[in-house]
Amino acid sequence: MRILHVIPSYLPAVRYGGPIFAIHSLCKAMAARGHEVQVFTTNIDGPRNSPVPIGVPVNWERIRVRYFACPLLRRLYWAPALGRALEREIRKFDALHLHSVFLWPTWAAARAARKANVPYVLSPRGMLVRDLIARRSWLTKSAWIQIIERSNLEQAAAVHLTSQLEAAELQRFGWRLPRLAVIPNGVDEPPPCDGQIATDVEAIAAEQPLVLFLGRLSWKKGLDRLLRAFACTSAGKLAIVGTDDEGLAPRLVNLAGDLGIASRIRVLPRTIIGSEKERLFAAARVFVLTSYSENFGNTVLEAMRRRVPVVVTPEVGAADIVRESGGGIVVAGNPIPLGAAISRLSSDVNLARSMGEAGQRHAIGHYSWTSIAARIEDLYKSLRLQRSRSEPDQ
Repeated sequence: MRILHVIPSYLPAVRYGGPIFAIHSLCKAMAARGHEVQVFTTNIDGPRNSPVPIGVPVNWERIRVRYFACPLLRRLYWAPALGRALEREIRKFDALHLHSVFLWPTWAAARAARKANVPYVLSPRGMLVRDLIARRSWLTKSAWIQIIERSNLEQAAAVHLTSQLEAAELQRFGWRLPRLAVIPNGVDEPPPCDGQIATDVEAIAAEQPLVLFLGRLSWKKGLDRLLRAFACTSAGKLAIVGTDDEGLAPRLVNLAGDLGIASRIRVLPRTIIGSEKERLFAAARVFVLTSYSENFGNTVLEAMRRRVPVVVTPEVGAADIVRESGGGIVVAGNPIPLGAAISRLSSDVNLARSMGEAGQRHAIGHYSWTSIAARIEDLYKSLRLQRSRSEPDQ
């Protein structure tokens, strides 16, 4: 099959994590299964433009990626050359997979796909949550939903969600949705930890027992309630590590001081990948993700794959996986029960080990990218069959 992915930004090894890493891993796994996989994206890299070739294919681990410039309206990722390329080439593909909402590339790709009668799958990637929309840019996003996004979803061949929690949030809108395909993200095999480790990472890894948060420093990650919960514990150190695009780190440090736990908190506001990431996972006694809203939570599976027990809140999409696997504890985000769960795994070495081993077995057995790609492949094939049935006889 020939599959085209359309995503606003695609720089998996440099700046972004979460969804982009998952999409890149999916593309690699699909290519390994013999499919031709291409990506259309923009050259936007945060406030800058990435120094990538424009409009010509770039080979990225067996994936052909084409970057298009955004001359204006960067907030919407408006790339007119991308739209023209879609109009010219979309009929070459058996299926499109669109990864975003509220942005121009998704609108352009959905419109072109409908015009050419090419089926498309739309993955909202956790952005269609009522509470998130109400909290940020409510008026603008509500208008966009009514004018554009609702139609994009209702006319898709399928909507791909990564968890039952994300599916339930989408259904709250009350739209006439097509088929909902709940297929989780996968997890890659950990790379070797053979690179250079910076002194700030080594200093954190030396803190024991270590409770680790690793991910974007964002309000939605619930780091404020994580700090309040940790204030209810009496031992160990908490490391909060990750890219800080929102400038949240100073507020976290101030809150730790107000809670009287500043000496037990380490905040490292920078991107951690490769060997440094593996060093932190290897040192962690417990991994925590206490998000207010999380459609999946890739880092939960990453921790489980590395035999680290996890503590997550029910608002994390991967919470069902934690329950099913026995690889950790799902607990409400209130300070006392959350703090008790963290303390339990921090202090009980045998329990932490048994949960970590259970989580690792489950992650290896059910969430390899090979197995996830097979499920996505079945979805694409069903859309192809659906398309052939809808076409008039020649």
